[in-house]
Formats: sequence, C-alpha cells, structure tokens
Amino acid sequence: MVMNVRCLQRNFSSALPPLVPLHLPSKLETHFWYILPDEVTNTSLLNQYMELLSPSEKLNVNQLRGDNNRKGALLARALVRTTIARYQTNCQVDPSSLKFRRNKYGKPEVDWPNDDNRCPPPLHFNISHTSSLVACGVTVDMPIGIDVEEKQRRINNNILAFAKRYFSPEEVKILSAISDPDLQHQEFIKLWTLKEAYVKALGRGFSAAPFKTFTIRSRVVTEGGFHLSETQGSEASEIVVESDDPENLTSNWEFALLDLAGSHYAAICVEKDKSIGGEASIPMRLTAWKTIPFIKDERVTGTDAFRVVGGLIKQF
Repeated sequence: MVMNVRCLQRNFSSALPPLVPLHLPSKLETHFWYILPDEVTNTSLLNQYMELLSPSEKLNVNQLRGDNNRKGALLARALVRTTIARYQTNCQVDPSSLKFRRNKYGKPEVDWPNDDNRCPPPLHFNISHTSSLVACGVTVDMPIGIDVEEKQRRINNNILAFAKRYFSPEEVKILSAISDPDLQHQEFIKLWTLKEAYVKALGRGFSAAPFKTFTIRSRVVTEGGFHLSETQGSEASEIVVESDDPENLTSNWEFALLDLAGSHYAAICVEKDKSIGGEASIPMRLTAWKTIPFIKDERVTGTDAFRVVGGLIKQF
C-alpha cells in the first residue's frame, strides 16, 4: 500500500543505490522500460519513490481512490523520473530535481533549465500504464508515443458496436471479417493500442486527432501475429498509418507492436528519420528492460518476455 504523504517515513534504513547510467539512444533507436507493479512490494521502497515526486505529483497520487490506483500512479511518475535521470551523461541528475511541463495539448515534456553552460539532451519520452504494467519509452530527436493494454481487457459493449464509434470504416470492416470472438477481441486490443500510441506520438491528444480520422494497417501478415490487413503472407509485417486528412495527420511514422510477459500488448510509434527520403522503411532499433528502479534492471530484448508481434524491428 502507498502511504499518505503526511505519513511517509523520513529515516530510511539505507540510502538508494545509484541508477545504472546509460548513453542516450542513438539515431533511430528506441529504449523501452517497464515495471510490473506486483513485483514492487516493499513499502519502504515505495515511500522512497514518493520522495522523488514534486509536491503536486504527491498530491495527485494521494487524491486517487484505491491502493492499486495510487501505487500505479506512483510507479509511473517514479519510472519517468528515474529513466530520464539515467541519460544525463554530462553530469549526474537527481531524479527528484527534474521538472516537467505540458504542451498545449497536454503531452508532458521535460522542462530543462535555461543554463548557458549546459546543453540539455534532445530527449523525448512517453509513458503508459495499466493496473498491472507501467511503461516508458525514450528516444532522441524523435517524437514518441507508447501505449500498453492488458490482453484480457474487458470491453463492456459489443466489440463491433464499440469499434464503429471510434474506428475508421476500413478497420471496422477488417474486424467484422474475423469470426472467432477471442481472435476478434485480441485484434481489437492490438488496434486500439497502436492507434493510442500514434495519437500520443503526434502530441495532440484524442480530441485533436480522433481515432476515426486515420486507419492503421499491416502491409504483410505474420502467421499467428498481426492480422489487420487484407493481404495474406508470411513475412515480417510493416505497420503503417493512412489518413484522409493529410494536412492534420502525417504518415511519416514507424510502429512496433509487442507482446509483454504474455499478458499485455504494447505499441510504440516514433517519427521516421526526416533525412530519409521517399517511402523508405528503416527497421526500428529497439532495446527493452524490465526494471525495479534502484533495485534491478533486466534486459529483456529478444526474450520470451518481450516478443515482437508486428513492425519492422531490430532488437539490441
């Protein structure tokens, strides 16, 4: 249980160890970090995470109802702060010293101090969480959006009725062609996750980029994998976005669709390198870690805990 701010322990048994520093992601590279909240059970550690947060963040966490909701929100903020702090190569940064701002659509960004002696890194991040998984994606010089969803997320309404409210006609048509209810549910979750990641990468929010205004497709289908395409095949799939409103939405994006720990889908959307002309597709360079900040970092790229379901990916 996450303790109330007024009841936080002030004298911890030991100081937190330093974070393992990392070099900033290289061009076209994405780093992905995630926490499984059920694995973070030490109350003292949770209290130490709380001490990393700003007063307003602490207030927001403690105003939430339910221990699980408070814990998830706390871990989300702690993951953002500790992840970003790893990448400050010119000097060590205390995660608690980081400040954030929001763009006009509400997407959070790091509010770097104006210091002539220090050039802040061109770092982009995005975060997503469910009650059972918290994730953060990091890039340099590339906008990023991520989303995570439980595979067994319950849909209160009929899936097709729900899809007709939010998805494009092309996407509804493809979902309607899937006769198996379980498979249809899985494809719905995958598609929702990809669309959410795209809107977050745009940095505009749902109201400025409604789901109905664009279509997510897979150009080629992998057997047993991502099916949202009318084309059948067995090669690796490239996920693309198409829009009827090119002035407001662009197609210059790359996607990854992932299976995390066998229980969640994760989608990553990053802007393509603008120096690459035409329709050239360069595989996304991706490295992933499961973490308990300050305690354990486990590289999971290429393992059963981090399986690529769709997209052109090189894992490192």
